[in-house]
Amino acid sequence: MIRAVVSDPAIPGGMRIEEVPPPRPGAGDAVVAVSAFSLNAGEVRESLAPARRWRPGWDLAGVVASAAADGSGPAVGTRVVGFAGLGGGGWAQRVAVRTADLAVVPDEVSLVEAACLPVAGLTALFALERGGLLLGRSVLVTGASGGVGRLACQLAAAAGATVYASVRGQEQAAALDAVHEVVLADHPLPRRFDLILESVGGDSLARSLAGLEVDGTCVLYGNAAERATTFQPWDFYQRGAATLYGFFLGTELRDRSAGGGLDRLLGLVRDGRLTMPVETEASWRELPGIARRYHDRELSGKVVLTVDQDG
Repeated sequence: MIRAVVSDPAIPGGMRIEEVPPPRPGAGDAVVAVSAFSLNAGEVRESLAPARRWRPGWDLAGVVASAAADGSGPAVGTRVVGFAGLGGGGWAQRVAVRTADLAVVPDEVSLVEAACLPVAGLTALFALERGGLLLGRSVLVTGASGGVGRLACQLAAAAGATVYASVRGQEQAAALDAVHEVVLADHPLPRRFDLILESVGGDSLARSLAGLEVDGTCVLYGNAAERATTFQPWDFYQRGAATLYGFFLGTELRDRSAGGGLDRLLGLVRDGRLTMPVETEASWRELPGIARRYHDRELSGKVVLTVDQDG
């Protein structure tokens, strides 16, 4: 047996660590002894108020405990980061992961840093790709103090964009890197944008739709405000040829593997061109309380929890 986080409506607080059967890998799966994992808003929201019994966990980093039977992927003992899939299961001592969704972690990158990359890093990377060539373009990132937002700001700046960041208050602005200008969430936008990464929803989405340039694109990947959006249609269509793109990581990965994107991101971290926004690091035994604080937006950036393999 191994230990893993289980979420269930019958559990006070929604989740706890329990003993569960060990993973049963397929031929193309490696089993990873997990050292660290990071939290993401969607899985935390579902884990705290579960509608069913499930095993949460999308991101993980650790060491290969057994290699894939088909010979693909890294050898035993290799440090890796992986995407467990949106079905979950990554918050556990050992996890079976498709080798196509793993990437080898360079010596210069810690496993805590690597654990931030699967959902937040891939979301930032793939969402920015929707803007095409970013050199000399204007990019707005809403919810910029969060994990995806802070990575997206750095990646957009590295691609040559002029980056604007929208945050709730000045205290969130202090942690941002590679930003040309900070815009408070309740203030008018200072200009129109070629690309907007929108994760807040509600009034923020309405503002973003009205803030696009001709041929601009708004990539919607979240609704942190958990509110409906009301907007004036002409604010959106009168600019002409603007696009609202619904981004869901599971759909983005239908025709591509997570491993390739993770390898690109790890290279940027290794070379010092991408900094991981780790704000909180703690033991996974503290998960229920930390998850609640993360959900209530008391914690910003990435939250990484380390896994005890001994019990």
